[in-house]
Amino acid sequence: MTADLQDLHAFLAVVRAGGFRDGARAHGVSASGLSEAVRRLETRLGIRLLHRTTRSIAPTEAGARLAERLAPALGEVEAALDVVNIFRDRPAGTLRLNVPASVARLVLPSIATPFLKRYPDIRLEVIVEDRFVDVLAAGCDAGIRYDERLEQDMIAIPIGPRTQRAATAASPAYLAARGRPEHPRDLLAHACLRGQFASGAIPAWEFERDGQIVRIDPAGPLLVRLGAAVDLAVSAAVQGLGIIHLFEDWLRPHLDSGALVPVLQPWWQEFSGPFLYYPGRRHLPAPLRAFVDFIRSVPEDPSCDSSR
Repeated sequence: MTADLQDLHAFLAVVRAGGFRDGARAHGVSASGLSEAVRRLETRLGIRLLHRTTRSIAPTEAGARLAERLAPALGEVEAALDVVNIFRDRPAGTLRLNVPASVARLVLPSIATPFLKRYPDIRLEVIVEDRFVDVLAAGCDAGIRYDERLEQDMIAIPIGPRTQRAATAASPAYLAARGRPEHPRDLLAHACLRGQFASGAIPAWEFERDGQIVRIDPAGPLLVRLGAAVDLAVSAAVQGLGIIHLFEDWLRPHLDSGALVPVLQPWWQEFSGPFLYYPGRRHLPAPLRAFVDFIRSVPEDPSCDSSR
């Protein structure tokens, strides 16, 4: 009994995404096309693979077993097909990266375009997720994360700025009305614009000066999902709603224009930049190998150092 590889890929895409719509969005096809492919596969195998309701899609026991075996098997098929890339003049194929919003906003813009211009036969797919994910299970070739969130047993190489800072800022109008905090603990008496992870956790604001670390949990009128709605918080800060604490590079245009004013600058904490991480396979897919080589060949740009 045989099944079309595209139908198997379609089924796995639906399982990974938890639905036809998200699976279609991730793979650049139509939801109806994925649905038809799964129905075709179920007909060939003679067994239901997905439980379908109006609200959710979940694999049956048989579907879960099939997905578990398919992921590594299809990975091996792709790796086998990729071998022919060594006979091409230049690498080709699709590179799928899983990155947080901060990387998509602050790191990739200076990398993606020159990389794709150098390798015009490579197609780059960027999946933005701020939650911690298994990049292989998510159908990605590699991920970009900060060191405290790297997966174990992965190869990691630096990408982008090697030093970044968390900046605190407010509009001139806000500071004129509420006063300027002189110590991080003063923020407890101010309106602070906070962020929340997808898990529901609200990270504390952390500051450092002369080896002293201060963590605070201030209150405020606005709470946004980190990544997806950060620009809403930035806009609110510019409009004078409260104080914001975010990547310096994210706030830099507003700091340079004067729309936002630095607050507690001697306390801004530095941290190491992100890493590209990927499984330690003996034979990397050609698009990933090209990207790794490209990243390693890019000299560190001093202007990317946020400690200025």
